[in-house]
Amino acid sequence: MIDLRALREDPAVLRASQRARGEDDGVVDRLLDLDGRRRSALSSFERMRSEQKSFGKSVSKAQGDERQALLVRAKELAQQVKEAEAEADRLGAELDELLRGVPNLIEEGAPPGGEQDFVVLDTVGEPPAFDFEPKDHLELGEALGAIDMERGAKVSGARFYYLTGVGARLQHALLNLAMEQAIEAGFVPMYPPVLVKPESMEGTGFLGAHAAEVYQLRQEDLYLVGTSEVPLAAYHMDEILDELPRRYVAWSSCFRREAGSYGKDTRGIIRVHQFDKVEMFSYCDPADAHAEHLRLLEWEREMLAKVELPYRVIDVAAGDLGASAARKYDCEAWVPTQNTYREVTSTSNCTEFQARRLAVRHRDADGKNQPVATLNGTLATTRWMVAILENHQRADGSVHVPEALRKFIGLDVLEPVKR
Repeated sequence: MIDLRALREDPAVLRASQRARGEDDGVVDRLLDLDGRRRSALSSFERMRSEQKSFGKSVSKAQGDERQALLVRAKELAQQVKEAEAEADRLGAELDELLRGVPNLIEEGAPPGGEQDFVVLDTVGEPPAFDFEPKDHLELGEALGAIDMERGAKVSGARFYYLTGVGARLQHALLNLAMEQAIEAGFVPMYPPVLVKPESMEGTGFLGAHAAEVYQLRQEDLYLVGTSEVPLAAYHMDEILDELPRRYVAWSSCFRREAGSYGKDTRGIIRVHQFDKVEMFSYCDPADAHAEHLRLLEWEREMLAKVELPYRVIDVAAGDLGASAARKYDCEAWVPTQNTYREVTSTSNCTEFQARRLAVRHRDADGKNQPVATLNGTLATTRWMVAILENHQRADGSVHVPEALRKFIGLDVLEPVKR
């Protein structure tokens, strides 16, 4: 959540952030009003409690009728203290609830606007020029014996699939390459749980506007993660870190309901309910967060270069940021049959937003406990296979395997299978 002290000092910053996101900036006045009333209620409670303690000493020294009168007054004071505390608690809970619905402050320089208002920062590589009619990833995947949507739907329903044969091998190769790169860069590898408690999901900001995307197991009161950002962010929940930065990389299955996507990307494996992903996660000093964000982006770009994909980098507009992100960069790979770029990586700087909610802190130079900054970045996902298959296809339906993947898959070319 946002820093109340910073809000009091300069409320205009949050107003501007809310407007850039297309959100209600009137929430600033409501926050300041609630904060003021809560602080006033706390002062009243503390004053009354102090008076109660002093009065208690007078009662202990009094005798006879005077003592009885003082006891009556002490009882009245005790009730007033109780009511003052209840009012402070009520206002505190109301303020906390309102705060949890306010998205992070955007970083200076993030473009304002909605989904289509992104800024292209860089374009790398040329889209392939085919001298034949290119096939889409599903047609290629079926011919290669790599993707089976029909049986996925039979067994689990729409937007489920099987990766079979070289499809499974290609995904394993891609994710192994990502893990190898991250480990070489100093990340600690992890296999995190994919079921988390509500406080972990809410702490990372996924139970607000995007709650409809999350699968919930109501009987166990657990949630399936849509990204391993969630268990990685909660890994150091309620802890004080003695060393920064801390970088982790996780390989996990991810689950998304894709609510509201009816009719969108129904063909193939672009928008599905289950996929695998390698995710980078960093805890760092807030002063270093901007630079760390650019590092994560460079690691993503390094991976895209290894699999020989043309792509562009965009600075995501404020209105398209998740609640936790102050800034986000996406890398979008070229998809030939769609004649456009599609997102394959995303890296977000969440500044102190998640750490405040999850109580992840570090000791600053003065020995005081302060929230850390958290950042995340995709290093590879199942969706990358769409761009790999389509960009590296050949006229005969075979697919060139990028050199960096060959040691993991053991093949130079993926060949169509006989049916």
